[in-house]
Amino acid sequence: MIQVDVRSRVPIYEQIINSIKQMSISGVLLPDEKLPSVRELAKDMTINPNTIQKAYQELERQGIIYIKRGQGTFINPDIKAKNKEEKMTNLKETINTIVVESIYLGISKEELIEIIKSIYEKNQV
Repeated sequence: MIQVDVRSRVPIYEQIINSIKQMSISGVLLPDEKLPSVRELAKDMTINPNTIQKAYQELERQGIIYIKRGQGTFINPDIKAKNKEEKMTNLKETINTIVVESIYLGISKEELIEIIKSIYEKNQV
């Protein structure tokens, strides 16, 4: 089940994206598994359908899901085989942003490494 925290500073659509990514990578959602329609998910989660649509569009852009007109939205079976080099480039850019922000906030290298270890262990499947 997709979980969101409405009190979080992370936008709801990003929480949906992260939840679906995590479930697909961990095997909770299987390749070619059909996802709920935008309307169904919006109704179940009591969230604006536009928010769900925005999340689905971003997931499709990232290659996590694919949409078959008239049939639904499905988990991409090639998620793990997706262009690893592109993902690594994006990851490095994100890490660079985090490092720059950490330096600005006065967080030491050791503190940042501990934060990353903690988050990694928490999310490891």
